[in-house]
Amino acid sequence: MTKVEEFEELRPLLFSIAYRILGSVAEAEDAVQETWLRYEQTGTRPASAKAFLSAVVTRISIDVLRSARVRREAYVGEWFPEPLLADPYDDPERAAELADSVSMAALLLLERLTPLERAVFVLREVFGFGFGEVAAAVGRSEAACRQLTVRARRHMDVGRPRFEADRRERDELAARFFDALHDGDVDALRELLSADVQMVGDGGGKAPALANTIFGADKVARLLAAYFPAVFRADLGVEQCEINGQPGAVFRDGNGNVAGTVSLDVLDGRIQTIRSVVNPDKLAHLGPVADGWALAREVKRARTTGD
Repeated sequence: MTKVEEFEELRPLLFSIAYRILGSVAEAEDAVQETWLRYEQTGTRPASAKAFLSAVVTRISIDVLRSARVRREAYVGEWFPEPLLADPYDDPERAAELADSVSMAALLLLERLTPLERAVFVLREVFGFGFGEVAAAVGRSEAACRQLTVRARRHMDVGRPRFEADRRERDELAARFFDALHDGDVDALRELLSADVQMVGDGGGKAPALANTIFGADKVARLLAAYFPAVFRADLGVEQCEINGQPGAVFRDGNGNVAGTVSLDVLDGRIQTIRSVVNPDKLAHLGPVADGWALAREVKRARTTGD
């Protein structure tokens, strides 16, 4: 097998590692490309291409994450990972576990960790690398990596997300949610939300977020019912799909440009969290991006006129 063939076979794994460390599709793709350039320049073939390439992409991702921390701390409003429609790493036996690890909730928990803790946790707990491989990847001893894993696991266990186990029931609930959203049905929306539901929006100062953070089924249902019928009258379409392994949707304007995404955390037959991403910088990998401010004006006009 040639280097190119080896690399392409491992590309899905490398991207999935980088994305979980970085929370950014664009940065993960750049990290994978830089990994290929370094692999291409190596004079000798490693004993294990998987171990070598995983180590390289991990080190690159750690460096990128360290420099990104300053930008994230200065971010306007809530910082969310870039929405991912499909994880290219396919392991049917661990599909549910991998989907949970790439969820918005899990990635936000990973933000609490140091770059080293995050990398060690991803390699060890998500992808099952041995401690020897993890140690080689992050440049620490196996004993140090065990300690990092324990600390990371402790942080993650405090808020580890749980999701609806039955995917069919989860997806049916999501379909009912988007139907009620379209109709502006307050009672139907309230019935689908947990009592302590949280709705969080992410504009990054570059697009108008629907809300910063709102708690409670009644408040969230009323806001959604008051706002979204006008969204649909303004010719925005909804494309239901998985967002980071959880039910959600992509909103598009009349020209098919991406206006934003909405993802839902579902547990015990109710929606626990609603997260919307509208920052154009985080949507570009999904296709041409709509003008969020122009759409906001259209929605405002539709709400005012009823057209």
